[in-house]
Amino acid sequence: LISSATKSLRMEMEILEKKLQDAQMKVAEKDGDKEKEIQGLKRLISELEFQLTMEKSNNESFLDKLRKEIKHKSDELEKLTQEKTQLIHSLSQVQEENSVLQDTVRRECEERFELTAALGRAREQVLELRRLSGALP
Repeated sequence: LISSATKSLRMEMEILEKKLQDAQMKVAEKDGDKEKEIQGLKRLISELEFQLTMEKSNNESFLDKLRKEIKHKSDELEKLTQEKTQLIHSLSQVQEENSVLQDTVRRECEERFELTAALGRAREQVLELRRLSGALP
């Protein structure tokens, strides 16, 4: 009976050892799969980090270009604003000069009109004098 129980226990022990080995193999296999998955995820993380670094670099380069363009446009705007101010000043001077010239022309026209009228009166007086002098010996 003891021998039979011992034999039965040994068989049960062998079965349990086989189940333990199978379980250990499955755990080792799962560990290997998990390790492969971890390595794949690490590779993916590295690739994504590289892409992120490249995107950051591209964005910084793009921002630098935009900053330079904004600076250039700002300088150009400032230059154009100064030119506009100078042109407005020049226009003001030209308008003032034009006003002075118009006033001068107006005064000269008035003088000419007065001189023309005086000349007309003088002619009439000369004609009157001639007529009068023609009547006198």
